[in-house]
Amino acid sequence: MEKIALIFENDAFIIVSKRAGVNFHSEEEAGFVVQVSQQLGIPLFPVHRLDKMTSGLVILAKNSETAAQFGKMFEAREIEKYYLALSMRKPKKKQGWVKGDMASARRGDYKLLTTMENPAITQFISCALRPHERFFLVKPHTGKTHQIRVALKSLGSPIAGDERYAACDEARKEERGYLHAYALLFRLNDEEFSFILPPDEGERFVSDACKTQLDVWNQPWDHF
Repeated sequence: MEKIALIFENDAFIIVSKRAGVNFHSEEEAGFVVQVSQQLGIPLFPVHRLDKMTSGLVILAKNSETAAQFGKMFEAREIEKYYLALSMRKPKKKQGWVKGDMASARRGDYKLLTTMENPAITQFISCALRPHERFFLVKPHTGKTHQIRVALKSLGSPIAGDERYAACDEARKEERGYLHAYALLFRLNDEEFSFILPPDEGERFVSDACKTQLDVWNQPWDHF
């Protein structure tokens, strides 16, 4: 089993890097949280999750008290999260917001509704990379399941390699789903923490065009 990269550690929590294609929770095999716990030899508490196809930054608490603290912070929207996504389709608009309630659809999919009772709220900017590639910097303001994947599909720009929300035949040609948890910013116990982790897997994410744009987006919170 490949060693999981530890980005940060203190007495209360760790930040680790999840690879694309790894289940967060255990199914037929040990999930990501179990793998990290086994690697470090300590029990860990997940405080948020990433979809199987998504890579990037994950917070894991070292005790139940810290996990509860993070839970309240996520609920109060006190943790800023920033994602990178790549699509092969031009969006209906280049930047702005996607807002709407989300509902279950077929086979575990979700869909965006026009109602606003308990909406998923997603903010984004985007730019062109190589021919047909559209690069997104995304800030979700809520934490709904599949939120970013559904938001980008609603813009006409499903994420490259997303077999659930993009055209299956096209998605299967990609080596990964192009969604990455890029940055985190939060305060815990009066201390500010910020983490940035550029993607390092997937040909489209490691292209020169992508790296050049990441130099522009190297402080993602400055763009929203």
